[in-house]
Amino acid sequence: MNATPPSPSRRNVGIFAHVDAGKTTTTEHLLYESGRIRALGDVDRGTASTDWLDVERERGISVRAATTMFQWNGVSVNVVDTPGHVDFLSEVERSLRVMDGAVLVLSAVEGVQAQTEVIWHALRKLGIPTILYVNKMDRAGADAARVLNDIHKHLSPLATPVQQPIGAAETFDGARDLWNAAEREPGAIASRTELIESVAQTSESLMERYFEEGVPDADAGLASWRTAFRSLARRSALFPVLFGASSKGIGIRELMEAIALYLPEPGGDASAPVSGVVFKIERDKTMGRMAYVRLYQGTLRNRDPVRNLTLGADEKVTQIRKVDGQKSEDVGVLTAGDIAAVCGLQQARIGDVLGTGDGVPEEAKLAVPLLTVQVHWANEHDYPRVIAALHELADEDPLLSLQWLQEERELHLKVMGPIQLEILSRLLESRFGLAVTFGQPSVIYKETLRGAGEGFVAYTMPKPCWAILRFQMEPLPRGAGLRYDAQVRAEDLLPQYQNEVARRVPEALQQGLYGWEVVDVRITLVEGQHHVWHTHPLDFVVATPMGIMDGLNRIGTKLLEPMLRFRLTVPEEFGGKVMNDLVLMRATFEAPEPHGDRMTIHGRVPVATSLEYAVKLGSMTKGRAALSTFFDGYEECPPDVWAERPRRGVNPLDTAKYILSVRNALSSS
Repeated sequence: MNATPPSPSRRNVGIFAHVDAGKTTTTEHLLYESGRIRALGDVDRGTASTDWLDVERERGISVRAATTMFQWNGVSVNVVDTPGHVDFLSEVERSLRVMDGAVLVLSAVEGVQAQTEVIWHALRKLGIPTILYVNKMDRAGADAARVLNDIHKHLSPLATPVQQPIGAAETFDGARDLWNAAEREPGAIASRTELIESVAQTSESLMERYFEEGVPDADAGLASWRTAFRSLARRSALFPVLFGASSKGIGIRELMEAIALYLPEPGGDASAPVSGVVFKIERDKTMGRMAYVRLYQGTLRNRDPVRNLTLGADEKVTQIRKVDGQKSEDVGVLTAGDIAAVCGLQQARIGDVLGTGDGVPEEAKLAVPLLTVQVHWANEHDYPRVIAALHELADEDPLLSLQWLQEERELHLKVMGPIQLEILSRLLESRFGLAVTFGQPSVIYKETLRGAGEGFVAYTMPKPCWAILRFQMEPLPRGAGLRYDAQVRAEDLLPQYQNEVARRVPEALQQGLYGWEVVDVRITLVEGQHHVWHTHPLDFVVATPMGIMDGLNRIGTKLLEPMLRFRLTVPEEFGGKVMNDLVLMRATFEAPEPHGDRMTIHGRVPVATSLEYAVKLGSMTKGRAALSTFFDGYEECPPDVWAERPRRGVNPLDTAKYILSVRNALSSS
């Protein structure tokens, strides 16, 4: 692993992990060993370079994805250190989109955990080459063989160690490089053979060569196999596994070499038209609003105009800054393959595509808010400031999905979990000087159609108005989302009116018969009419929700609830009680897997019944149980489970009252 790519070279690397696997400590040591920082920070003491928010320093956890950089052997590495806690999965989701390579950190004690699997599947969906770094090899209970077995079982059999750990726990003393022929320990020779066999199995020509030559015993012979392995790793055909103890700096230099060797350089033509994506919004005390941009093609400079393709708007770049934790400097230029914070893009939102959009990858949807809460503030005069503050935070995290119910004077947010609420409360206090509390979280249910049918509206009174719409509506498989199509002639319904209907259908489905969003449905506009004299474009703003709601009412909807997939490890003595609890929570689960005096149970459980179970489990087992969960989709509620949410605004089924309210709103806006 001594070979380095030619200079100049760049890598865009995300550091990912389950919470407490040592991800931020690993990033800190990467910066220190590379010479980027002069003194090591500490997560527990709140001095880590990438945990710079007050709340991160206090809690010792990462809340926001942080960008930094380092140089190693002629390679410039942009690093995004992402949060490990599931409540901040949206930060991970946004970072994944702009990475060319990833380091997935696992604990040598806990092995593969729930968040590890979620991130791994997203990395595979996007085809991002990944290094697996097994950290905490110095901790009591560290077991490299068990973790590797976990990796092969839960992640991929293509994960291939390029090192052999020396000792474990208190005897851990680094790892042998399997590409070094001088390493002649019997264990290293056996592991090297497995490594070469893994490479050989990827193609017939390599397998033939292996049968003819066997495992080379000199560096020169190993070099060509390492070159083949590097090529395979860079296209996600094999995944290098390394071992270390980041808190002691063991394995960090080898990890940096692996990043340079096994992760790909970004592509992109700096002379091509600009193409990039905004993946993070942040506010700087001096610079104000900054949009973090990954550029895939072209070059941006200070004072350049740039097209926001998503919004269809033009803006002007005022400054381009390289951000390193809390520090930033004006670099004046951003070229294809690089990442920087761009000032001046006041309209840009997270996910907006800049320029042509060429080469911008798809998103990996990971984060799904499962809870909704009402916001409360002590002083009535504070409510404009609270709304403004939460609008700003929702700008930085769109999944908060801020909802202000003006008539009820209520403010609602969507959140991932209780830790996020705690962090939001601290952010509002420290950043905005606001004392805010939250109501009891309630589960977000959804609705879907009971069958197929039609929705119809003839909005022709009171004059002047004319909009006739007929929708064919049918259910889709779970997770399919909304699919909309129009099958009407332009002479019957002008294209601009059809476009207005298409825009309003998703809005109309935000509240079904029971107040929840309607999902997994295909809507087809099969009939539409306008009137030459009486139709106004806004007539379709009024009519579309009425037609959709008519269809929902005719067909009927059924309730869906969010589900979690879980893995629960518990001492055998508590097994019976735990399984009884799971039955009471309406969980479905497989037969327990015994291992020693403990047992592991895999299954699915509704969010609604398991909200407080982690606390109960910890108390019951005195902290000896481990429960990991991740979102696993929505499924139909059983007949005895019911949840209804008060409707916001007037129900379109009450046509007279609804028409009056919408017309008044449109005329006053």
